[in-house]
Amino acid sequence: MTLEAIPVNSLSRHIEPLKDALAAAATEVVGSGYYVLGPNVRAFESAFAAYCGVEHCISVANGTDALELSLRALEVGSADRVAVVANAAMYGTSAVLACGAEPVFIDISADGATMDPAKLEAALADGDIKAVIVTHLYGQLADIEAIAALCKAHGVGLVEDCAQAHGARNGNGVAGSFGDIASFSFYPTKNLGALGDGGAVVTGRTDLAERVRMLRQYGWTQKYTNGIAGGRNSRLDEIQASMLLLMLPHLDQWNQNRRNVAERYAAGIRNPKIRANTSAGQGYVAHLYVIRTDARTALQQHLSDNGIQTDVHYPIADHKQPCHAGRFDHVSLPQTELDCTTVLTLPCFPELTDAEIERVIDACNRF
Repeated sequence: MTLEAIPVNSLSRHIEPLKDALAAAATEVVGSGYYVLGPNVRAFESAFAAYCGVEHCISVANGTDALELSLRALEVGSADRVAVVANAAMYGTSAVLACGAEPVFIDISADGATMDPAKLEAALADGDIKAVIVTHLYGQLADIEAIAALCKAHGVGLVEDCAQAHGARNGNGVAGSFGDIASFSFYPTKNLGALGDGGAVVTGRTDLAERVRMLRQYGWTQKYTNGIAGGRNSRLDEIQASMLLLMLPHLDQWNQNRRNVAERYAAGIRNPKIRANTSAGQGYVAHLYVIRTDARTALQQHLSDNGIQTDVHYPIADHKQPCHAGRFDHVSLPQTELDCTTVLTLPCFPELTDAEIERVIDACNRF
């Protein structure tokens, strides 16, 4: 008997228990006559700001807009330099380039996939950096307080990229509450995902919140008056807001379910060819469970042969992407480049069954 394939993620399983409630929420919006920037958007913005422990949430159309508008709120523009990691699929780098700014690539720590504070400190010492984007990759809080202290000491704006870290926290705060401003994506595969695109900017600073509210709607200072440059049409619709509002109370349990999967993998995978991820605790919400191996192609094929889907997050470092046409050929990021050749993502989502987890562990150990 052929075993059913284990997916990296399953949105159908994730949504099934809430399907009727989500359909009812959508029907209610359809009948309300409010479709953009209405009561559900306002209610979700208020609830998500409170969840993140900040005063302001401004919802937008997607996570990419959230990143770019966060930079624009900090008045990042042409010829400004922005520090960013290069192992996060060009998301932060794309936002920097969209502002006309110059990315300054910072290597990651050897024991994790997030920005190395020591490498950031060296870059800040060289001066002339306007802002830093710190990415909480794979659901793991970066060394955020060390990075925030460095930014404060150098008078540099700090953007948290929280697209993979909804609800990650330590004893001093939640992802999105440590920097000047933070961006979130609600793409369906995220820890808190809509049934379409969506994003948000959160901040404790009223001045930045006001700028983002204007920027998401053409840069209007009042209706039909485009008072600030860099604006666009980027609004979360009422249906997606209603669904996010319904799902938000489930987020912490979903995160715990993900963490339970990750902890099972960390305890069970005992193959010397595989370096398991041992992240644990509230600072890790297991958006992805990423292992490292020097035999990635062979391991990926072995797992596929055993009915286990995998993915690579991410195979090409930002500074080596072909779109740059060699612009960053001089950049060397040893740890980032090593990760690009060794990382492999295993199935990890809240509805993964005990039997499936054991199948993944067993297959890894038989490699």
